[in-house]
Amino acid sequence: MAPEPGPILSIMSSSKTTNPADPRIIVRGVHFTLSDALQAAAREKAVRLLRHEDHIVRIRLDLEHDQTRNPRHAFVAKGHIEIRGPDLIASVDSDEPQKSLDALIDKLDGLLRKRASAAKTKRHHPHGVEIPAKLPKVE
Repeated sequence: MAPEPGPILSIMSSSKTTNPADPRIIVRGVHFTLSDALQAAAREKAVRLLRHEDHIVRIRLDLEHDQTRNPRHAFVAKGHIEIRGPDLIASVDSDEPQKSLDALIDKLDGLLRKRASAAKTKRHHPHGVEIPAKLPKVE
């Protein structure tokens, strides 16, 4: 007979877990077909971004192969994070799709961290607002 799940087990099972099959992650290939391995790798890396913020609506990753560019910059990875407030958009190019995907995820991760630290600073260090109009003082 299996033991009843105690409070510790229920807390552990209710923690934030995201899987690569999350419908909020969209991975597309532009001008070339994504292999299953590359698509799975992109989804697994995007899960790392979902751990930072609960309010992410959607993450869209576009891997584009541009044959008119220099071969050193042929693969362009574009990322778009739809989130409460202004969306986060980044773009990275390189000679391999995996390399550009890694750099894009790092860049989006940095943008999310920057956004979180700015919100934290704003929350913990409020500043006064000066109104340029003459208002009557209420006591």
